Amino acid sequence: MGQPASQAAAFYKDVSKSGKLWTCKDDGGNPAPKTSSGKRAMPFWSSLSRVEKIIKNVPAYSKFEPQEVSWEDFETKWAPDLQEHGLLIGVNWSGARATGYDLEPNDVLANVNHQRHQNT
Repeated sequence: MGQPASQAAAFYKDVSKSGKLWTCKDDGGNPAPKTSSGKRAMPFWSSLSRVEKIIKNVPAYSKFEPQEVSWEDFETKWAPDLQEHGLLIGVNWSGARATGYDLEPNDVLANVNHQRHQNT
């Protein structure tokens, strides 16, 4: 399993257990950089420590602050809004350039909910 795949698997597992996820924000809102496909993706991480590491180590994110999102809010508000606006979700981006898998919001919902069902 490659780095992005293992980060995605950790994301689904961690979010399904904790019931929360993290993004980051500044006075202008949340980042949504263009991906290699030309679509925009908003990053989300499965733990506070993951987002803090990106903020600390990736210059483009240095002015952002962590933002906690409950799974319920993500499922009912964030994901539908991202889907409506054609944005992807970056899951547990990592590394010097904060990269990883960029997925459709409905795929992230399905994968986390599948993991949650496995945990019950």
